[in-house]
Amino acid sequence: MKKYILTAALSCVSLITFAQAGYEKIMTEKIAKIETCKSAEDFQNLANDFQRIGDKEKGKWLPNYYTAFSYIQKGRVLMREGKMESLDEVADQAQKYIDAAESTEKNNSEIHLLQKMVFSLKMMVNPQQRYMTYGTQAANELKKAEDFDPANPRVALIKAEDVYFTPEQYGGSKAKGLELFKVSLEKFNAYKPKTTLDPNWGKSEAEYFLSMGDKK
Repeated sequence: MKKYILTAALSCVSLITFAQAGYEKIMTEKIAKIETCKSAEDFQNLANDFQRIGDKEKGKWLPNYYTAFSYIQKGRVLMREGKMESLDEVADQAQKYIDAAESTEKNNSEIHLLQKMVFSLKMMVNPQQRYMTYGTQAANELKKAEDFDPANPRVALIKAEDVYFTPEQYGGSKAKGLELFKVSLEKFNAYKPKTTLDPNWGKSEAEYFLSMGDKK
């Protein structure tokens, strides 16, 4: 009887290990696509992929995180294309998955940073009317993200972006932004994600802005 119990236990361990390996493999493949996505459609397809993974992997926060992140990146593409009327819908989609991620992972810098980015998207629909609400909420979430992990390079990256694109009369400038991009790159070079699946995006963006600064 003990032999059968041991065999059954080992079989269960093998199945769990196999399932975990399969999860990590597909997540690694999808995470790699973040750097190659260019269009709003690309990011929508990636969001759909992560959503399907999340539907199968209940209780894991990372599939929901990456679904939300993909929607946010879709929104940022639409914003660059001037399609501000689409940002509320995209931000609302991202919000669902941020809430799902936070239901299983509390006090996480990366999740609060995504929340900041969602509020920023909603603010950009009409900055003059929405700054006092969504702008303030975005600033609060950025502070929380930094408080939970001061070494997080993505927090420094988003701070640099904000300053870079804010007009001088409101306290920003490209020069100040570039200095902050340097800070973010230093943090990227020193930062090590907790696992191979944890967020590790953003370094190429900091390098891009710094390279543009060098050309001026």
